[in-house]
Amino acid sequence: MSSTKPLSAKCMWMRSGTSKGAYFLRQDLPSDEQQREAFLLSIMGTPDARQIDGIGGADPLTSKVAIVESSKREGVDVDYLFQQVFVDQALVSSKQNCGNILAGVAPFAIERGLVKAQEGETSVRIFMENTQQVATVTVQTPNGEVDYRGNCQIDGVPNTAAPIAVCFEDTAGSTCGALLPTGNEKDVIDGVEVTLIDNGMPVVVLRAQDFELTGDESREQLDANIELKQRLESIRLQAGPLMDLGDVSELSVPKMSLVSEPQYGGGISTRTFIPHRCHASIGVLGAVSVASACILPNAPASELASVDLQQKIQIDVEHPIGKMSVVLDVEENKVKSAAILRTARKLFDGEVFGR
Repeated sequence: MSSTKPLSAKCMWMRSGTSKGAYFLRQDLPSDEQQREAFLLSIMGTPDARQIDGIGGADPLTSKVAIVESSKREGVDVDYLFQQVFVDQALVSSKQNCGNILAGVAPFAIERGLVKAQEGETSVRIFMENTQQVATVTVQTPNGEVDYRGNCQIDGVPNTAAPIAVCFEDTAGSTCGALLPTGNEKDVIDGVEVTLIDNGMPVVVLRAQDFELTGDESREQLDANIELKQRLESIRLQAGPLMDLGDVSELSVPKMSLVSEPQYGGGISTRTFIPHRCHASIGVLGAVSVASACILPNAPASELASVDLQQKIQIDVEHPIGKMSVVLDVEENKVKSAAILRTARKLFDGEVFGR
């Protein structure tokens, strides 16, 4: 039996938005990328559909990682690298961002001493390495300490917590190089009208009715629809090169979002695949991209959306377990910034061990 001590690292495990993830200081992880990825796979228990031999929760939403360090960039407090650890494949992807995990970066940075807390509330400027963009995240810090308790409720989380305001700036084309990589508000793939859009997250927006769906199906119903998933994957693989993402067969982007008329008082209804399993809700930046598609006059989503066009537009994006409110600041028909409200909770802080 080997007596070699397994690699370990100081780790904070947080529920952030509607996701859960492991938060690390960059200095606490291996500097070699391959070694780091091997460590992350081992702590999550990947590859295994149950992730029984790790801290992952057997779902893409609970198999995420944030790597944080002090920033040397002017006007920025910390740099943040998001890593999506796949569940049943030995893959770690940095090809996308995660707005839910982003919300927890600010309290984590304060707790680790990278940012000094102010009285009342503290705003943290975060450089998102995945997409080379900056977001401002504001957390509650009464008495100069992070307070996770509060009365803010977000759909997809059963309990209330302190509000965390997340403002995204200049996210258009963050991964694909342009808001509309093909230059079109509407393209056709496999006979289906789509919008290929990237306003913080590469997303293929499609009408649910084009797949003979109402758009109100449950996550379980859609995950069991093998024919639907095969059609979506065919479109996704063709969308990859069109969105300047290349071969996406082993990537978690683009996401696939089926849209329909709002059914619960929101602005648009969604069912999103991330990319092969139906999301329990919708990702933060995925919601921003879908909301942005709703204000494009020739996009399939616009004919279904209920939107009051003005400079500041609030679109409540419906998903399987509620809604996510997205506020778009629009000038000359272009989105200048997008803001959403999240919450987070520290679950444990300690040391996690790899194999």
